[in-house]
Amino acid sequence: MDGPARHGQRPSAPGAHTVAWSPDERAAYGRQARQRVRRSEQARFEPDAGRPDPVELLERQSAKRLPELVPLRYGRMLESPFRFYRGAAAVMAADLGAAPHTGLTVQLCGDAHPLNFRLLASPERQLVFDINDFDETLPGPFEWDVKRLAAGLVIACRANGFSADEQAGTARAGVRAYRERMREFAGMRTLDVWYAQDNADRVRQLLATVADPEAARRVARAAKRARTRTHLRAYAKLTHPGPEGRRITPDPPLITPVDQLLDGPADGGQRAELHHLIEAYARTLPPERRQLLRHYHLVDIARKVVGVGSVGTRCWILLLLGRDDDDPLILQAKEAQPSVLAAHLPGDHDSNQGRRVVTGQRLMQTAGDIFLGWTRAVGLDGRRRDFYVRQLWDWKGVARPETMDPPLLTLFGRLCGESLARAHARSGDPVAIAAYLGAGDGFDRALAEFAAGYSDQNEHDFHTLDTARRAGRVTAVPL
Repeated sequence: MDGPARHGQRPSAPGAHTVAWSPDERAAYGRQARQRVRRSEQARFEPDAGRPDPVELLERQSAKRLPELVPLRYGRMLESPFRFYRGAAAVMAADLGAAPHTGLTVQLCGDAHPLNFRLLASPERQLVFDINDFDETLPGPFEWDVKRLAAGLVIACRANGFSADEQAGTARAGVRAYRERMREFAGMRTLDVWYAQDNADRVRQLLATVADPEAARRVARAAKRARTRTHLRAYAKLTHPGPEGRRITPDPPLITPVDQLLDGPADGGQRAELHHLIEAYARTLPPERRQLLRHYHLVDIARKVVGVGSVGTRCWILLLLGRDDDDPLILQAKEAQPSVLAAHLPGDHDSNQGRRVVTGQRLMQTAGDIFLGWTRAVGLDGRRRDFYVRQLWDWKGVARPETMDPPLLTLFGRLCGESLARAHARSGDPVAIAAYLGAGDGFDRALAEFAAGYSDQNEHDFHTLDTARRAGRVTAVPL
């Protein structure tokens, strides 16, 4: 394949570009991307008169969701501008899709806001820091994820009452960590990039750069809490003993057993469909994991409300037991709808949305769930839908930005930026991206400026949704 300096070829998908080019040619390709979008231009966010109505975009999403749960979604989004941002990935996707981009393609998370980064368990039972949500994953320009992270950090800072300088400093720190880590990956061997993890050692290295003993103590406490969030704790919290053994505890509307949804015991055909969901999902697992799953049998299933942006999608928790009632496995089967990015990116996207999510997760995440798979199954409404399946809890430590002071939130932003760079480097070309970013802080400053402008827009959109609620256009139910 000829180099980009000779033919200006552009990548068509992650991993499908620059493989035969020299590092110099790959770097030249990255620098050429500055002709499409200068780094200083990344600071711009200027919504024009043709910008879609954010409430209309949200309502379009809601039309595909369970109508009785949509008011819960709006209720959660109206708790704060930060909560709104978590549920408004479709709004930002439309904004990003309308602007010029670099064309430097990676597998995008698609919703890289700060709360989608957390502590997780690797299959080797090590605690790592990684991305956890891939509902919107698709191949696309790398900067879209970085912009969503930077804006999310500023919005979190505003929720905590930080000054404008502290907001900008936190955003710049997160973007700088991304840029410097990507430059580090640009000099590494391909397999070393793939095997890189943000494990406890990496977190300790980052903590060592921060002269804040309290930050170190809080990170240590978070790691300790994450190790307690096991499947056994989920089992104790979500189930209760009954005449037929352990069953999922009702907590409507957040947790509703399937028999209650059907106003009585599910009939044989419906039970068969639920078992078919497990059987079809099992076929997407590697043979050894499929054999492991055969040691469990399904005993109960319930619908669960999860997250903010996901509220209204069909999400099931599946209780399986192995040897006896003290040998549980709790899986989550979550409906996968088309990515909010799909309308703004060219190409043929995966027809099975569950497989799309799983493929994106396996490309980006080093801490893969051993039970991660997908299925297409008939729901209780008789419609065939796509799902992805994973364990409900497995050492997951959820960040709480609202409790963080400026130094700790800045540290957290750096962790997120580093982790995002590692995820992007697995599928994209770190040499080309690093060459675009450069050694200076121009990109960092530009994205901090973008983040401030987009945070203003997010607050405006939040109030637009609240106005729609007060006008009766949408219904919101607080929890």
